[in-house]
Amino acid sequence: MSDNPQGRWPAHWPVQPISRTRWARQRPTVGQADPAIIQAAADRAQARPSGNWFPFAAADAVRSDRPFGTRVAGRELVAWRDGTGRLVVGPGACPHLGAPLAQGRVVCGEVVCRWHGLAVPSGGGRGWQPLPAHDDGVLAWVRLDAEGGEPPTPRPVLPARPELSGALSAVARLEGVCEPCDVVANRLDPWHGAWFHPYSFTRLAVVRAPEPDAVDGADRFLVDVTFRVGGRFGVPVRAEFTAPEPRTVVMRIVSGEGEGSVVETHATPLGPGADGRPRTAVLEATVATSPRTGFAVARSLAPLVRPMMRRVATRLWRDDLAYAERRYALRTGSV
Repeated sequence: MSDNPQGRWPAHWPVQPISRTRWARQRPTVGQADPAIIQAAADRAQARPSGNWFPFAAADAVRSDRPFGTRVAGRELVAWRDGTGRLVVGPGACPHLGAPLAQGRVVCGEVVCRWHGLAVPSGGGRGWQPLPAHDDGVLAWVRLDAEGGEPPTPRPVLPARPELSGALSAVARLEGVCEPCDVVANRLDPWHGAWFHPYSFTRLAVVRAPEPDAVDGADRFLVDVTFRVGGRFGVPVRAEFTAPEPRTVVMRIVSGEGEGSVVETHATPLGPGADGRPRTAVLEATVATSPRTGFAVARSLAPLVRPMMRRVATRLWRDDLAYAERRYALRTGSV
């Protein structure tokens, strides 16, 4: 099947026919995927400031009717929303005898400990103090100055996004045995896409890769890729990959269907697991937009569409975490 059978398929349609190419007959990208380019891009990302901010959950996962428990950089945390809907994050241990506050209840905007009924005020007190927190409408963030070790900033370093009022967003979360730098290096290797994820990508070509000494404005990968939407159809786009801070890589569609849409990959250190090896959470936030009428229909069906968006991201990251975990094992000699 040709890419445009007998020229009958309108070129302006967002979905285009694609030829069937056997996986092994793709053009190898091994000669282009220079390890030095990938490592240099990852090193430049590590040198950028984060302000000590760490995303830990989808914004809508933190609610006002129950506490949310998590770990970030080895610290146990609890989060909830007070009576005004404001995000509250702080130590996860009750200041009385160390009970897990995440197992308590939210009553009148306060977390009430299940062990002895101590009510923890959202503004602090009774031996408990909140940490700086930020809700960007998609992700919930906490600032940990001791763990970040950088000059703090009042807000996280956020990439430009489509206006949320006209966009459709979803967040997928997975955990792996690796460090954030391994996740970042995975995303700064766009050459692996069609080989490692043939069910999602085809016709991938890296149009431009950054030079080893690239400065911020030129520090990006530019990629032409077709996203599969069926066995014989796909959506061709041009996308850029940038790293605005040490633990984030952003893919932005710069031309084609969904121009302006972003996929943010955030890598948050959780701390060591029971085996002593590091754990990292990947939070992939997709913020999609389109002027097409069909997209407005999709937005109206957001409760049905978001789970599908999360499933797509989860499938990709099950593969990519294997890549990141392998990179960590090779770096640390634990293969």
